[in-house]
Amino acid sequence: MGLGGATALNMIDMIGVGPFITMPLILGAMGGPQAMLGWIVGAVFAVCDGLVWAELGAAMPRSGGSYYYLREIYGPQTLGRLVSFLFIWQLSFSAPLSIATGCIGLAGYAAYYWPSLETIYASHTSALHIPWAGTLQVSWIVTPATALAIGVCLLVIFLLYRQIEVLSRLTKALWICVMATIGWIIFAGLTHFNAARAFDFPPGAFSLSRGFFLGLGGAMLISTYDYWGYYNVCFLGDEIKDPGRNIPRALLLSIALVACIYLVMNICILAVVPWREIVQNGQNNSALYVVSIFMQRIYGVWAAKVVTGFHVLTAFASVFSLMLGYSRVPYAAARDGNYFKAFAKVHPVYRFPNVSLVALGVVAAAFCFLRLKDAIAALVVIRIILQFIVQAVGVIVLRVRRPDLPRPFRMWLYPLPAGLAIAGFTFILFNRANAMKEVRYAAVILLVGMLIYSIRAWKTDQWPFGGQKSASLTNAKQPS
Repeated sequence: MGLGGATALNMIDMIGVGPFITMPLILGAMGGPQAMLGWIVGAVFAVCDGLVWAELGAAMPRSGGSYYYLREIYGPQTLGRLVSFLFIWQLSFSAPLSIATGCIGLAGYAAYYWPSLETIYASHTSALHIPWAGTLQVSWIVTPATALAIGVCLLVIFLLYRQIEVLSRLTKALWICVMATIGWIIFAGLTHFNAARAFDFPPGAFSLSRGFFLGLGGAMLISTYDYWGYYNVCFLGDEIKDPGRNIPRALLLSIALVACIYLVMNICILAVVPWREIVQNGQNNSALYVVSIFMQRIYGVWAAKVVTGFHVLTAFASVFSLMLGYSRVPYAAARDGNYFKAFAKVHPVYRFPNVSLVALGVVAAAFCFLRLKDAIAALVVIRIILQFIVQAVGVIVLRVRRPDLPRPFRMWLYPLPAGLAIAGFTFILFNRANAMKEVRYAAVILLVGMLIYSIRAWKTDQWPFGGQKSASLTNAKQPS
């Protein structure tokens, strides 16, 4: 795969359903069009983190991405074994959350056709006080849309037990439809642009108060979710032509292009649909189909129905792609001897990791009971704490431990981008309303993961209770 293919692959992963369902959430976080700052600042931090991935991906172009990097940075037979295990452990929660957001988004857009899908049958907030972790809270909701989202999860599991070539080609075709739809949205917005509506800032919108920064942190959390995927090429490192050049270029190009698309598209929508209306819908977890409303205002119901159909199909393709890709990660770690053995099993006929697939799908179905904003927040916080910050620190650790390691690409202005990425992620973690809610869950997942690893390591005589002497990077031949 060359530069063009690698960039397109990243963009496919970045532009799924995220930008079409999160606009009410990001506007609600800051209370007005100033929320566009979340996408702009989010893009800056995406570039900083992208430079971390670029250096690691160019130096270690192996399939496995973060699992391989973390294992090698911190020692494949010592601390790296624990850190890479924790990466897979958190993925057992964050991957189903990612899939669930796609299913919830699909059901949300389907509600444009059938508004009764948004009828609330039950909702509840449960709380559990744990002395060392504080109060853990979870809110769940039951609607017909919830049933539809769960049904999508189960349908995808069923389809992945069959031949996948046709649906794989369908996914690529749908991506073309998405790009065409985005072009249509931008054209429609520019030709019906109302600057007064687009830039209708509320009083004190840019007042640098505590509320402003809390809102910015919430907006950046959503934009982080929307940008994620720029690193997808790193998980296929050994399939990229000239990876030392093309991996960094694909990362940075995809971030720049998607940032421009997001910013222009969302300003165009704000120029047609008043932001207060969008925020009101987001607070009620209803009418998340903003693009459908946008098209209806300009061209009528027929255009809204066409766009809604594209988004429903795109969301399905995104869920299919996510479940297919993520189901292989615990399988690979289990084959490597660093995760539960059951996940290494494959279907006796179709030869795919059936245990990993079913476990992932069932957990994702359970997460469909969450509200969209809660699922996104939990997903982003878990990954930031248990993957992205550890990896940003790791690129500095690797420079110190292995200064002689060939690095076809070196981070610009090292170590400033890594430091800014860490600072940005920390800001997102703690500068939000009710920030500790998801942080507590991430802490519980971390501690439980460490306990499980310790028990497994003790039983199998591995680090820190035994095991072989740490292998060097140059001797590590097996990709993860």
